[in-house]
Amino acid sequence: MRRVLPLLLIAVGAAWTTLAACAGSARWWGAAGPLLALTALGVRDLVQRPDALLRAYPLTGRLPFVSRRRDDGRPGAAGEFLVSSLAPAEPAEEPPVVRVGGPDCRLPYDMALLNVSAMSFGALSPRAVLALNRGAALGRFAQDTGEGGLTEHHLRGGGDLVWEIGTGYFGCRTGEGRFDAREFADKAALPEVRCVSLKLSQGAAPGGGALLPGVKVSASVARERKVPVGEPVVSPPGHREFSTPRELVLFLAWLRELAGGKPTGVKLCVGSRREFLAVCRAMVAEGVAPDFVVVDGSEGGSGAAPPYAGEVGLPLTEGLITVHNALVGVGLRDRVRIGASGGVATGADVVRRLAQGADYTNAARAMMRAVGCVGTGRCHTNTCPVGVATQDPRRMRALDVDDKARRVHAYQRETVRDAVRIMASMGVRGPAGLTPAHLVRRTGPGTVRSCAELYEWLEPGALLSGPPESWAADWKAADPDGFS
Repeated sequence: MRRVLPLLLIAVGAAWTTLAACAGSARWWGAAGPLLALTALGVRDLVQRPDALLRAYPLTGRLPFVSRRRDDGRPGAAGEFLVSSLAPAEPAEEPPVVRVGGPDCRLPYDMALLNVSAMSFGALSPRAVLALNRGAALGRFAQDTGEGGLTEHHLRGGGDLVWEIGTGYFGCRTGEGRFDAREFADKAALPEVRCVSLKLSQGAAPGGGALLPGVKVSASVARERKVPVGEPVVSPPGHREFSTPRELVLFLAWLRELAGGKPTGVKLCVGSRREFLAVCRAMVAEGVAPDFVVVDGSEGGSGAAPPYAGEVGLPLTEGLITVHNALVGVGLRDRVRIGASGGVATGADVVRRLAQGADYTNAARAMMRAVGCVGTGRCHTNTCPVGVATQDPRRMRALDVDDKARRVHAYQRETVRDAVRIMASMGVRGPAGLTPAHLVRRTGPGTVRSCAELYEWLEPGALLSGPPESWAADWKAADPDGFS
């Protein structure tokens, strides 16, 4: 009611001054005219659908201090550019996809170059989740459910899903908070679930469990997560079903079997190169590998908790190159796909991450913008003014699902098209033609160096045959039976 109160007061004033003017006091028309115009504008704001902020806050949503659009927090790429070619290629007619699924996967999935990154129901409103899913269905790309569970809102839109399993095992959780294999298998069998992702850590809170403030734990959120209404949900910092790299890779293999052979992988924000090498050692020792690894950068944010400083964990560039090199070094890169998540928003961002070793990318903040987020930074308060990051039924009414689904689809489509055009201007027709040499960084006045020169790139199997000196200490210390 308070959000439309200014419009109501103006409408009452317009009616009163109009009556006064019609009663014979012509001087009242000077006040009635502007008030009538403001009333008409406010009604237009209230009934239109594309702008959720104006729909929720007619008239006042136009004020600068309300309608400000903050920047998306994406790390700047100043001084870094992609190398164009004097022999450009013809852009590919169809958007490229990447086949996800190694030799142990029976149901591989063709992943788009850009997908919806992990954002849970609870962090986001049911309308926002549904709009993202319908957009994914329109564009034939995937939506990561986030760790908050596989919910009815993810399943209603018909889009492809990557079901993320976090340390709280929401959606496949026993009463004691342990992993429920039977419930997982039943849900993983759903046709909408195309991949399963085990979340080890995330850029928004690397090394710690996720947080959902109690004010956002509505009855429906509590039901989906099997937690008390109104109480904060703090996910455990680590998984209880495994404690060593070897146990992790065996747990992944079990998940893949329970899921009927669907692609199964992990998501992590890299902290220690040695720890990821320990996981690679376990893969080699057990002859088991995930189908994909999603690398999240410390730039990552959250739609649930207060803004995070992003000072723990590697930024996406360093984390991505570390994971790529490690998998190449143990001879597994050809069977493990890599996704990149963190600050991806434009076609150039997509191409940049592909040149650094990724096979595909995921976007969160940019997808939130597509469903109407205006960046007020109030995600953790449950007072999102546009219905994106709230469980307040009155506030979420501002979000028109069909309109925002079309916007999500359009954003993804045009971003991928831009990426394809950029690759063509670089003389390559697809991701397979990109190399680190295609990405150049200014290192000083008049000096530029490519990523191929700035970073060390391992040869296939190099860690197994004799690691280079720069990797030798970490490789020797990496223990498949211990993370520390």
